[in-house]
Amino acid sequence: MGTKREPTARQMRLAVELRRLREAAGISSREAASMLGVNSVQISQIEAGTSGVSEHRLRRMAANYACTDEPFIDGLAAMVTDRTEGWWEEYRGRLPMPFLDIAELEHHSTYRHDVEFLFIPGLLQTPEYARAAFSSRVPELPEEELELRVLHRMRRKVILEKPAPTAYEAVVHEAALRIRVSDRAIARGQLSRVLELSEADHVTVRVIPFDLDGFGGAWSPMMLAGGAVPKLDTAVRDAPHGTGFIDSEAQLGVFRTLFRRVEAASLDPARSRDFIHRLAKEL
Repeated sequence: MGTKREPTARQMRLAVELRRLREAAGISSREAASMLGVNSVQISQIEAGTSGVSEHRLRRMAANYACTDEPFIDGLAAMVTDRTEGWWEEYRGRLPMPFLDIAELEHHSTYRHDVEFLFIPGLLQTPEYARAAFSSRVPELPEEELELRVLHRMRRKVILEKPAPTAYEAVVHEAALRIRVSDRAIARGQLSRVLELSEADHVTVRVIPFDLDGFGGAWSPMMLAGGAVPKLDTAVRDAPHGTGFIDSEAQLGVFRTLFRRVEAASLDPARSRDFIHRLAKEL
């Protein structure tokens, strides 16, 4: 395959995992290249995500590195063989790359978890709420990009609406439910939408109320996306310098623990729906 100038987050994840396998085996790039019958530059390009790799070559590399975790190898192979050109490709060059990366990540995810403290999770937002949220950005977005971001966010919901939908769980703080990004009508419509989606069998919404005793949870939003095996899960965090895709086993363990903590502290789904319904009646 040809050299790629701008690898996606999914391509970079494959590259990182192959580098980790080589390093865990104590094999140098030069030695890996010799085993594979290529030059060391090609190994470097594969591990930088700028050059593709076939399934046959990937499995040879795993064997050379003495990796015997078959489900993990199969998961990596799926990342090679599934070259889906998804709907998000329409936005390449029109929106920042993380928008495409998140949509691609969600497309391949086995589950999706969100924790939000100040905003309704993107997958639950109405177009009006999303537009108001994006409109508050500083510096202000051009109208064309604003509408593209709203449309992109709405199209991401396909993972919840497809014939075999992705299991989704959101833990939302009461603050996010009460903060009005726009007017009362948009807030009411947004809460109604959350209630509607929470009735689906594959969607779980939990609320963390203000009056919860002893909650010292994550305090910043986070997203977890399930991979083919747990080792291929991904956590996503937004930061001032940009969107971060987190994939090390140690860090993933921390995020799983944080999610279990906020999940355990939240109201159960039935009480959460009652809670949201009461808030909506106040508007």
